[in-house]
Amino acid sequence: MNSVHFTSRVGDHSVVVAQIAEGQWHALEDDQVVGRGDASRRPDGRIFLSIDSWHGAVFDRLAEVMLADLPKPLYTVVDAADLDLTSSWQRAGFPIRRREWEYLVPTDPQITGLDSVLPPEGVRILPVCAAQQAPLGEMYSAIRDQVQAAVGWDSMPAEVLARPDGTPIFDSLKYAVAAESDRYVGLVRVVPRRRQTRIGLIAVRADLCRRGIARALLAHVLGSLHRLGIDTARAEVDESNGAATALFEGVSARRASSNLELVRR
Repeated sequence: MNSVHFTSRVGDHSVVVAQIAEGQWHALEDDQVVGRGDASRRPDGRIFLSIDSWHGAVFDRLAEVMLADLPKPLYTVVDAADLDLTSSWQRAGFPIRRREWEYLVPTDPQITGLDSVLPPEGVRILPVCAAQQAPLGEMYSAIRDQVQAAVGWDSMPAEVLARPDGTPIFDSLKYAVAAESDRYVGLVRVVPRRRQTRIGLIAVRADLCRRGIARALLAHVLGSLHRLGIDTARAEVDESNGAATALFEGVSARRASSNLELVRR
């Protein structure tokens, strides 16, 4: 591909913005790359953008070209501490849609206070890798429907995915579940990472909330990690999710950083 879209000036030199491949753009100054833009479509259909450049003017030109070529809505995620990058995206017409806090969660039950927490009567916890694919898929779809009816699935973090037709995308080996009778009523996703294990999603069926199922799932997962010698896990919580915030702060988790999701419609 390599079609030239835009020429401007930065300093005393001309900057040429060109699309070099599908979803990839370069800004060139005297044949040197001074900026890069990328657009990636997630399995759920959302398009996320990233731009890397030293100069604000180069960022603006890359954003202008990319926005002209791509269908909306368009999304991007930035570290909330990066004020310059946040300002650049806002300048390009991307208001902040949501903030997600990253928590550091202790696993020691003496710290979390979860050492004596048990699931409610009639509910049992199945550990990671024990969940069966079919009932887990049904549970995941039910959670997706709940979110869609409340705030819309596209409000979920970028990594919590489903295909455009609603088919969930997940690895059943990463979930612990709460089961009642012959159905799953709650789930928590545990994502092993090289540096630190992450709790990527915790959810309970709407008709069974406030029964202590989420707390029991968290107690199980954190206790299992502690027995493996893992002292701390990470978890992401949407700023607007008061229940999740209370759950994690109630076990002595502390905020470490935050990300912003911005969207242009």
